[in-house]
Parts: sequence; C-alpha cells; structure tokens
Amino acid sequence: MGKKVNITKIQYSDFQKYILLFRFSEISALFRKKYALLPGSSNRILKSLKWKHSSAPFEMRLKDKVALITGAGSGFGRASSILFSREGAKIAVVDIDRTSGEETVALIKEKGGDAFFLKVDVSIVEDVVSMVNETVRRYGRIDILFNNAGINPLGSVVDTSVEIWNRTIDVNLKGVFLCMKYTIPFMERQGGGSIVNTASINGLVGLYNEAAYDASKGGVVLITKATALDFGSKNIRVNCICPGVSDTPLMRKYVEGSADPGRALKEMGDMNVAIKRLIRPEEVAYTALFLASDESSGVTGSTYTVDGGYTAI
Repeated sequence: MGKKVNITKIQYSDFQKYILLFRFSEISALFRKKYALLPGSSNRILKSLKWKHSSAPFEMRLKDKVALITGAGSGFGRASSILFSREGAKIAVVDIDRTSGEETVALIKEKGGDAFFLKVDVSIVEDVVSMVNETVRRYGRIDILFNNAGINPLGSVVDTSVEIWNRTIDVNLKGVFLCMKYTIPFMERQGGGSIVNTASINGLVGLYNEAAYDASKGGVVLITKATALDFGSKNIRVNCICPGVSDTPLMRKYVEGSADPGRALKEMGDMNVAIKRLIRPEEVAYTALFLASDESSGVTGSTYTVDGGYTAI
C-alpha cells in the first residue's frame, strides 16, 4: 500500500539524475517505487519538483572535457561544436575550409565558450599528427573525438574516376582511420575517451549513383566496430551515427543545382519516409552529444541511425 509523502522529503538530486535519461512516465514509475507513492501522486509531485526547481542548474554534460571535431565548419560538425561547447566542453574546431571553421569558433566564443581553429586535411598524416599534438598542447588532453569530415561525390563505379574514388576513400575512411590512430594513444594514457564517427545510411544500405560514398561509409561502420572491440578494455568507447537525408550545405548544393530546386528539396525530404522532411544538423548533434557523454558509458561498437525512418522499411 502506498503512502503520502511530503514533497520536501523527495531529493531533488534524484529528480535531476533521472530527468535527462528517461521519459517522464519512466521517471514517475521509478519515483513511485522508491518512495512508495500512491498511484497517480508521482506525476503530480514530479511536476511540482520540475516547477519548483526550474531555475536550478543542471550539471553540464561535457563539463571540463576536450572535444576534437573534424568537419566542424558546417552542418553536423558546426552544430555539434556549438552544442558541445554549451555543455561545457573546450572545442578544437577542425576543417579544411578556414573561413567556415573560424566562423564556428566565433559563434562559440560569442556565447562565452572556449575554442580554437585548425586547418586540416584529414587524409594527410602530417596534418592529423599536428592536429592531435596541438590540441593536447593547448588543452592537455582529448576526451572526445568526433570524426565528421566527409565528402559525397555522385557516380556509379563506371562513372566514378579513379581520382574521385581515391579522394572519397581518403577523406571519408582513411581520415577516420588516421584520426583514431593518432588520438587513441593519448586517450589510453589519460584513462579513456569517447570516439564518435559520422557514417551514413549509405553505410547500411546501398543507394543509387553513390558507389564511392557507399563504400567509404560502409567502411566507417565496420572500423567503428573493430576499434570498439580493440580498445574497450582501455575505457575507450567507439560508436557511429548514420544520418539519413539531411539539411546540410552538401545537400543544399545538390538541390540548388537541380532543374527544380523546390521539387528536389521535397523529394529529398520524402526519402526519410516516416517524418517526410530533412534531418536537421541539431538532431545529429544531440545524438553525438549522448554518445560523447558519460550517459552512454555502456555503449560501444554501436550504430545509431538518425534517418527519419529511412531504414525502417
């Protein structure tokens, strides 16, 4: 039999601990069990707690951590850089385009964040080694590596030139390999870290006219799993995100180059069959935040789709 409980007897720390991780109904059930509450009372108490403590600060999810993010000048990388900074991380903003990368740094600093820019081609060993060393020199460690840099050329195996094939594999797959290769030793020495790789639904299912991109992203999915197995005992977690058709500069460039941009945009959104719209960069960023944070401490070697239902059928 449940009993009435004075709201002041319920610890706000319990509420704070669960609110970020569970749906409201699940928190309600947990509280009902812990405090032996009467049926229905837990919902009312939780709502009161949420109102009562609405101005109470939540712990930043990446407080005092250092995140190195490639492809951070736009799209998923920029959205994640801004979000990670807001959650307390110091950010190494990495991009091959100086202008866009420095814009990301400026956006972070406008909100009081700590970030700096590095111009890097992730397919070049010397660039990657310098990137890792400079981040450690500035911040002393690397807690989070988000491998997000990528390119997306179109073409079948017949249409794709050898040069385009090599460049796609170099950036999308070799870049992930190099960044992990030279970051992981630092993570091992400091006692662990979290790596997030941007793959794609193209790494799970084949898409027309994207042979090189499909091959590169399929490789990202499997190198994620292999590296998770190799370094799990070192407290290093490795996961990947497979976004669906997304509203990024690459997508906008494709749409704007079509004969009917409006129609092309709708068709692209419709490919995400359940929600029938493009995935927003912020939606991928929040998934990356979860995987980068300690909230996902039991998650490694996993593939997270953010695809609006694309791969559900």
